[in-house]
Amino acid sequence: MIAGRRAAVVVPAYDEQARVGATVARTPAWVDDVIVVDDASRDDTSGAARAGADPRLAVAWLGATRGVGAALAPGYRAARARGADVVAVMAGDGQMDPHDLPALLAPILEGRADYVKGNRLLHPRAAEMPALRRLGSGALGRATSWAIGAPLGDSQCGYTAITGALIDALPLERMFPRYGYPNDLLSMVACAGGRIAEVPVRPVYAGERSGLRPWHIAVMLALIARARARRALG
Repeated sequence: MIAGRRAAVVVPAYDEQARVGATVARTPAWVDDVIVVDDASRDDTSGAARAGADPRLAVAWLGATRGVGAALAPGYRAARARGADVVAVMAGDGQMDPHDLPALLAPILEGRADYVKGNRLLHPRAAEMPALRRLGSGALGRATSWAIGAPLGDSQCGYTAITGALIDALPLERMFPRYGYPNDLLSMVACAGGRIAEVPVRPVYAGERSGLRPWHIAVMLALIARARARRALG
């Protein structure tokens, strides 16, 4: 537990056999539950997650590949079923530094926020991000901020934390399932009246190829436009 709260980490993973075991092993000892959601990987992601025999671990297998957004809902629900008061999300590819986790949870534990986003652009090592990704993340952050009416700098960062109460209030089954889910989830949080905060997190890159494609940008812009429409409709 941390500050008297039961904490869980959800790890959505797809074809991460080589990295997910290290992600589970590096999760801080004060985290009560680690939920790996295997998005119907083609490799042995589930087996690699279990290899360390971590007693905190639960693995959920999705019957078909649905996307990282779709993997979050069962992960969140599994964490809540185990009694989690606060739930963080860390990717299975090792691109999120576990040392940043206490700072990510702090605004929630201090009662200042219901949903916290990591912001890679605020970190002193932001220049380690690929230049195009850094510029694109900033532009999408500004657009999402305009759409939902809340200050944001790095809307696309998947390193997040959320209260259990807010999880229960969100229509997670309606969340966009693939690339662009962070924009859609931010819109849902804003519409539910959730308080949003950002904290600096270290960008971690080790030469992995990005799965981002040009059409993903079009999808994200459409979701941002939908978020603006939701806000306008109240």
